Amino acid sequence: MEQRHLGRSGLQVSRLGLGTMTWGRDTDEHEARDQLAEYLAAGGTLVDTADVYADGASERIVGRLLAEVGRDDVVVATKAVGRRTGRRFDASRRHLLAALDASLARLGTDHVDLWQLHRWDPATPLEETLAAVEAAVRSGRARYAGISNYSGWQTAAAATTLARSGLPLISAQVEYSLLQRGPEREVLPAAAALGLGVLPWSPLGRGVLTGKYRHGTPPDSRGGSAHLAGFVAPYLEGRATGVVDAVCTAAEGLGVAPLEVALAWVRDRPGVVAPIVGARTATQLRGVLSVEELELPDEIRAALDDVSAPEVGYPDAAAQ
Repeated sequence: MEQRHLGRSGLQVSRLGLGTMTWGRDTDEHEARDQLAEYLAAGGTLVDTADVYADGASERIVGRLLAEVGRDDVVVATKAVGRRTGRRFDASRRHLLAALDASLARLGTDHVDLWQLHRWDPATPLEETLAAVEAAVRSGRARYAGISNYSGWQTAAAATTLARSGLPLISAQVEYSLLQRGPEREVLPAAAALGLGVLPWSPLGRGVLTGKYRHGTPPDSRGGSAHLAGFVAPYLEGRATGVVDAVCTAAEGLGVAPLEVALAWVRDRPGVVAPIVGARTATQLRGVLSVEELELPDEIRAALDDVSAPEVGYPDAAAQ
């Protein structure tokens, strides 16, 4: 699998990352082991988790599996700023450093390669949050730092503030797909200007771009589950239908699966380093990994750009 530099750092990762949000909840350890084996065999190197995934179970499984296979060629990424009673997100120095230590214990390691702030916390001064990031990197517990789900101005503020300490942010993880092109307005330009590599999460539009919801909701899908149905629902109607139809038409013409078309599109967008892909089973993941061989023809890419183009208003339109 092709390797790409993450931002302006010397860190290289495969151009597809392995997401583990379902590990420990919808994906048991046996299935997770099979997924990791498939991913590593395909040349994948970036494994992404978070302290809140399955209440820490995802990190525990990642740690146990990496102890089996070794982590010399694996880039381990996790996130902090989890949900807490009475406070949705907590990016205080106290919570962040305690959360990092807890993540390291679950992962069974003394450091992570990429530590990401999962959410912006409006109740904590940014300087305090980033002081915790600096402490984590300078202590060696985190090799690099990134952010996740930050808006454009938040991305710029975090990157420029941390840079004053001599430590760069290297990545921005954000939802980005043919069904969610909002990051193109401010997040992607900010990341490009500041040297951050973009790691799209849910690059298949929460699973909708696979085409499996075109004729109803499969009972064994995320859209059919009690805890994720609301997550999928926003992409099951309106203009999303036309985008999915276009993806399926392109896939039919190319003789590939719709998910390959959708994933190839986002993988090769300017600024994107590695979409984070997840699957419930190793069989599903095998199908996702087949996208490595696909390069979209220019005319198909242009058609998909057109059908999925987001509405742009003032002041963004005036700046184009």
